[in-house]
Amino acid sequence: MSGKILVVDDEPDLQLLIRQKFRNQMRSGEFDFLFAEDGVQALQMLADNPAIDMVLTDINMPNMDGLTLLGKIKELDTNKRILIVSAYGDMENIRIAMNRGAHDFVTKPINFSDLETTIRKSLADLQILKKALESHDQLIALQRELEVATRIQMSFLPSTFPQRNDLAIYAKMIPAKEVGGDFYDFFFIDEYRLGLVIGDVAGKGIPAAIFMAMTRALIKATALRGGPGSNCIQTVNRILYLESMPNMFVTVFFGVFDTQTGDFEYCNAGHHPPLIIRKDGKVEALEYVGGMALGITEKIEYQSKSICLQPGETIFFFTDGLTEAMDSKDNEFSETKLQSTLAECHAAGLKDLLNATIAKIQDHQGSAPQNDDMTAMVMRYLSDQTRKN
Repeated sequence: MSGKILVVDDEPDLQLLIRQKFRNQMRSGEFDFLFAEDGVQALQMLADNPAIDMVLTDINMPNMDGLTLLGKIKELDTNKRILIVSAYGDMENIRIAMNRGAHDFVTKPINFSDLETTIRKSLADLQILKKALESHDQLIALQRELEVATRIQMSFLPSTFPQRNDLAIYAKMIPAKEVGGDFYDFFFIDEYRLGLVIGDVAGKGIPAAIFMAMTRALIKATALRGGPGSNCIQTVNRILYLESMPNMFVTVFFGVFDTQTGDFEYCNAGHHPPLIIRKDGKVEALEYVGGMALGITEKIEYQSKSICLQPGETIFFFTDGLTEAMDSKDNEFSETKLQSTLAECHAAGLKDLLNATIAKIQDHQGSAPQNDDMTAMVMRYLSDQTRKN
């Protein structure tokens, strides 16, 4: 197995290190490295060398950064393997890159043994894909697998919503073309306490769908045993870290709402904080309390926080597919526009509120493709006088 690899990084020392660390593989013809200093130069080299199998790119570069380059490459050739190099702990950019189609990532300072393993794995995956594309029957089988994965993902999402006098809830997911890892869930821990979960697995395809299903099941099973939300998330994180595949992680927001008191206790594991919609239409984000995404490291402690909702107030949970939805000029919808949209529609029933928000985002997208799942869940604390169906 041989591979032509384009390394995109503005640090000259990296080229020297790669030539030194992989000199034996380069002499044998197993790896053939090309080098570019920024995204603009990389695109030209990709145009001149269509046989390039893999791109290893830094995120922070002059002229064109790695995330922009990633999008440009995906527009030209969806089959090239793309590996992201990022600073340790920069989970936000890693998550964005994985959602935009990166296949894996390595962190700085680079462990070249790990890098070699990742390169070999990605090239092996590419060979499998090439063989599948050579056979029509195998291509049809792959499409059927993706359809199955989509059904798996959708089957785990609640499709009926409780009819109660003390709260209302509604949720919706619009999947992207590729199978993603978004999910939401809600379940009663007892007669008055409702558990609410929303999450986003980094990556796409069948592995993301399976990882999503496992995460959802673990959170529910752990939450039903009782205890603070931070303990639940701590337990789930430890299991995912020990039992899941390497480089799989998931952002999760988990909360428990007490319908008798209005208390909402929550813990955030690397997810976008939900938005509170006040009765007067004011919209604000919940304070971020928790820790990093689940499945990255076992050595982390999570914290939780409690707030008290007033009747008529609403919590809007969402994944980044809403705020990062892009138009044809790569302009994101943004959380600012999301908040203003919710403020405009704050008095509507939950279904109308959510549908109007999705419609506004789709208007923003126009003809641009949907690159990520769009998932949202909304819960309103009610009294008998404020209930809207």
